[in-house]
Amino acid sequence: MKIIAQAISWIFLPLFMPVYGLLLTMYVPSQQDYFFNYDCVYAMYPPAKAVILATYILFCVLAPGISIIIMRRSGFITTIEMEKKEERNIPILVMLTYCLILYFWIFIKVGDSSMVPKFILSLPISGVFVTLAFFFLNKWRKLSIHAAAAGIVVGYILAYILYQTQFELWMLTASILVSGIIMSARVYLKKHTVTEVLLGWVVGCLLTFGVNYLY
Repeated sequence: MKIIAQAISWIFLPLFMPVYGLLLTMYVPSQQDYFFNYDCVYAMYPPAKAVILATYILFCVLAPGISIIIMRRSGFITTIEMEKKEERNIPILVMLTYCLILYFWIFIKVGDSSMVPKFILSLPISGVFVTLAFFFLNKWRKLSIHAAAAGIVVGYILAYILYQTQFELWMLTASILVSGIIMSARVYLKKHTVTEVLLGWVVGCLLTFGVNYLY
């Protein structure tokens, strides 16, 4: 059981979760309107999807992942999972910085933000809010970043489907079920308490939903 819980923790690393959410909205059919699909991620042209997806992988996965490995080898953190609360501040700020870079990179490259669905830009902004919240909350308690990342996906998908007239509800259902699996794995591995995973999930979900819905 421990091996399964560890595998779940690695498959659903926080760095991967925004990309998973983006993949669902890009490739699971949805429709905003019969004539206007400005904020429908599924309706984007395939080449544009590939570019956006590659950009997200660069700034959400590769760049922060390499930065965390460098911090580990430099002694800023003792483990990749940052198990000590005191070690989390710098990595959290690094993730916040990459969220900002991702937002401005897409905004500048696109030129006119109306040319891409708003969710492409609002997702990294929600990452800024979540990481900023975790930076301050970390002084009080070591909330689960895994749970927060799972909450980000749920909040993002919920905000997205509320903008669509046609969508696959199973996306939301699956994201909630996966959230439960992730949080259970973190508690089973004794990385966090039930309170820490629940609070982390709520922070990630509510902030992400609010930003993506209101952006």
